[in-house]
Amino acid sequence: MKVVQFTIPVSGQQSVIVQEDILPHFYPHLHRHKETQITWIQEGEGTLLAGDYMQRFEPGNVFVFGANLPHLFKSDPIYFDKRRRKKVKSVTLFFDTESALGMLLRLPELKSVNKFIHSAAGALQVPERYCQEVESAMMQVKQKKEALRLAAFLQLLQLMSSIKQWKVLTSIHVPQPITETEGLRMNDIYQYTMEHYTENIPLSTISSIAHLTPQAFCRYFKKHTRKTYISFLNEIRINEACKKMTQGDFDSYSSIAYQVGFNNAVTFNRVFKKAIGCSPREYLREYNEKAGN
Repeated sequence: MKVVQFTIPVSGQQSVIVQEDILPHFYPHLHRHKETQITWIQEGEGTLLAGDYMQRFEPGNVFVFGANLPHLFKSDPIYFDKRRRKKVKSVTLFFDTESALGMLLRLPELKSVNKFIHSAAGALQVPERYCQEVESAMMQVKQKKEALRLAAFLQLLQLMSSIKQWKVLTSIHVPQPITETEGLRMNDIYQYTMEHYTENIPLSTISSIAHLTPQAFCRYFKKHTRKTYISFLNEIRINEACKKMTQGDFDSYSSIAYQVGFNNAVTFNRVFKKAIGCSPREYLREYNEKAGN
């Protein structure tokens, strides 16, 4: 496995590519492409990897990924179980800022749009309160053809350029160029960790997956993600813990700790509070209050 240099199936007659996916699960490989991407998750849940960032994704989320940013929508294991007959659904817009469209976007009348495009060179998430409006605008792009599609797309970008307080997942300065060899290693590390996060993963094991010595692996991982491997592993575990809590899939907070790979509840509570900013109990109470439960 590697960071796949993905080729978007485009027509030379289209400046904005609209892709609607209805599949058992999302594309399972870390990949990148020269086009900027706007994705609306309509159905499906899992973990998003974007550059050196990771978080849960769920229906209603809208993300923007800059050109050549490695990313992956890792569907939850349930979507790979054919007996469950689960599916994912999304609408994605692709556009190349280095094409003729890019020249159009640099016109003085589109100054604010061009500024937004520049800010989206990393990865962004649309704030929740703007999602419905952005999703409606994306549907307009999907439904239109030819010049009307381009006009609807410019309206979408104008709307997005007016949004305040974007959730910045990675900035334009974070992602580093990734060679094919590095991509091979990083994807193997990600895949192994996400498949075995409930287990004890010794440094010797994960470093062997990357074909490095433990010392070299620690330096390598920190260089390319700006975090230690144990921090990355704990992020996965806390993300999964949050999912179980909000779904009511647990008997006690201690049981969650063991289910997601922590050796004891004390460590789980400490790591959870450091990552989320509050205790598991406080997190669930705030979630239920917002959800009106």
